Amino acid sequence: MPKMKTHRGAAKRFKKTGTGKIKRFQAFKRHLLEGKSAKRKRGLRSSAIVTKGDAKRIEQLLVYVK
Repeated sequence: MPKMKTHRGAAKRFKKTGTGKIKRFQAFKRHLLEGKSAKRKRGLRSSAIVTKGDAKRIEQLLVYVK
């Protein structure tokens, strides 16, 4: 059986935390920012933890990411 490969697109988008959870970045921060409030844009800067159902699929893509 050959080695599995890490999905490079997923590796650039997700990171694992020290406890093994998967961290993601917020969407909706690229363009059309004039109509969004400063509070909303500030909140979009922070990262978020991936939900449990999605984390299971993403972990399969991130086989060797620590």
